[in-house]
Amino acid sequence: MTRILEVADLNVSLPLDSGMLHAVRGVSFHIDAQEILGIVGESGCGKSMAALAIMDLLPRRAERRIGRLRFGGENIASFSSRQMSSLRGDRITMIFQEPMTSLNPVYTIGNQLEEVYRRHRGGRREDARRGALMLLERVGIPAPAHRLGQYPHQLSGGLRQRVMIAMALMCEPDLIICDEPTTALDVTIQAQVLRLLKELQRDFGMAIVLITHDLGVVARMADRILVMYAGEVVEHGSTQAIFSRPCHPYTQGLLHCLLQPGKQKANLRLGTIPGVVPSLIGKIKGCAFSNRCPVILPNCESQSIEFADVEPGHAFRCLVPSEQSLRRFNEVIE
Repeated sequence: MTRILEVADLNVSLPLDSGMLHAVRGVSFHIDAQEILGIVGESGCGKSMAALAIMDLLPRRAERRIGRLRFGGENIASFSSRQMSSLRGDRITMIFQEPMTSLNPVYTIGNQLEEVYRRHRGGRREDARRGALMLLERVGIPAPAHRLGQYPHQLSGGLRQRVMIAMALMCEPDLIICDEPTTALDVTIQAQVLRLLKELQRDFGMAIVLITHDLGVVARMADRILVMYAGEVVEHGSTQAIFSRPCHPYTQGLLHCLLQPGKQKANLRLGTIPGVVPSLIGKIKGCAFSNRCPVILPNCESQSIEFADVEPGHAFRCLVPSEQSLRRFNEVIE
């Protein structure tokens, strides 16, 4: 498979009055053509910050350090602001969690869609309008010609998110990063938008990075999964491997918190992960999950934790052997 995006040793820090906040710590991953990669973890684990770092959209005070950042075989880590501006919206695009804050309230839907096409591809306004009309229809927006003349506030949340998807597709990108694209929508609309993304990914042959805290979403959508905790990746592997053989105690805890109708005993209480995420301000020693981990070892709080391979393509960052970790997980869910 052709490798679309390769990220190695990504670090993002934010200077605060109380010290340096290490929001993303040594994150590495890749995504291949026509693949869906799910990045999961609780709020504040660094998922969105990593995506913004890749897109060069970090807050002004944020500091990005990265070992390697390649897109389509090209080193984009050293791109200037102008070069990244040309790349964004063209070959790589991003869909944000809240479309109302992503769309300009004083321009019509048609104007905003046309601007994307003309900014990156040039051409006549008529061609841009024709492409916008076709995409609005493709993403399931009724009366697309009428919608082109409307403003964002005149559309529902679900329709605005569909507009954002259409906008992301205007230049037929190789990669779309979706940052919690359905969180602000009701359950019925969520299912429709996710189904639409899956269909479009297949039809347009693009890759998708799907950022979410919802394990049910990645189970239906993703080919591979990255599990993040406290700014770093703690486990990665195929979707089947992560759900059938979770090895990191944090991954196990997340799955134990997942409601699985028909698979859980009646009246069984939903699982929880006790404790709180540690502060990421200042130097962090050992495993960040050690203060919440039920199988902690003496060295976990002080020793640097490297990835341990479970099988090809499946690894986790932990000192506890996978067999022991799995045995404990099975005891918990039974």
